[in-house]
Amino acid sequence: MRGTDLGKALRELRLASGKEAKAVARSAAMSPSKLSKIENGRLAPSVIDVERILTALEVPDEAKVRLAAAARAIATEATAWRIYRRAGLHKHQEDIGAIEAKTQVLRVFQHSCVPGLLQSPEYVRAVQQHSELTDDALEKMITARLRRQEILFDPARKFHFLITESVLRWEIVSPPMMAAQLDKIVAMSRMPNITVGVVPRSAPKSHLPTCSFVMFDARLVIVEIPHAEITTSEPRDVEQYASKFQEFEHASVVGNEMRCMVEEIRDEFLR
Repeated sequence: MRGTDLGKALRELRLASGKEAKAVARSAAMSPSKLSKIENGRLAPSVIDVERILTALEVPDEAKVRLAAAARAIATEATAWRIYRRAGLHKHQEDIGAIEAKTQVLRVFQHSCVPGLLQSPEYVRAVQQHSELTDDALEKMITARLRRQEILFDPARKFHFLITESVLRWEIVSPPMMAAQLDKIVAMSRMPNITVGVVPRSAPKSHLPTCSFVMFDARLVIVEIPHAEITTSEPRDVEQYASKFQEFEHASVVGNEMRCMVEEIRDEFLR
């Protein structure tokens, strides 16, 4: 199936559902103009775009599987960060937030920085300091990321965060701000729907932390590499990342042991 055929199929499904384009676009967290371009074959939809459109249309699972497979076959799975910056990183944050809103169990592995959903405003700003954003774009991005964090307070959803010890020690902001960031991690770990695990430097490991990734239930994985973000919903790929997550989970410390470890590192920053 070509991109034009996929767009035509999505348009036919929308017309058959009786839903207006504006309503579908709003539900799929995209602009009406973007939906129009997809339906008319002028824009190849990503796997995420197709999944959100199909969810908005409430199509049967069989059609979802078929069209999602078609999207994987024709869409570019890797999107360069420069493209997101050009369109507005705050819009990308909103796109990710829309996916999180449809996720029951979210698993995050980070070996380079504190996961976005746990970052303090100062930490967010520091992470983006070399992204060449204007002051206005940076403020919009920070606001959008902090707004995403509201989902953590939904008791119906579960969150599993895995980070390496090096993330806690990497001084990306001043020592007092690092201490505050670590306090936030400890505080959030006490919530009943949130688990935070830390992989100690001394723990035996069978896998290399080659990349950071996020798993949305068992249907979608987003992988972060230096120049791009890669999206996959291919079952074999998702299973591979699930296995990788499980291996690091076995090597991590959680609960009070994790909190004691984080608090010791926090106290080092305060000294």
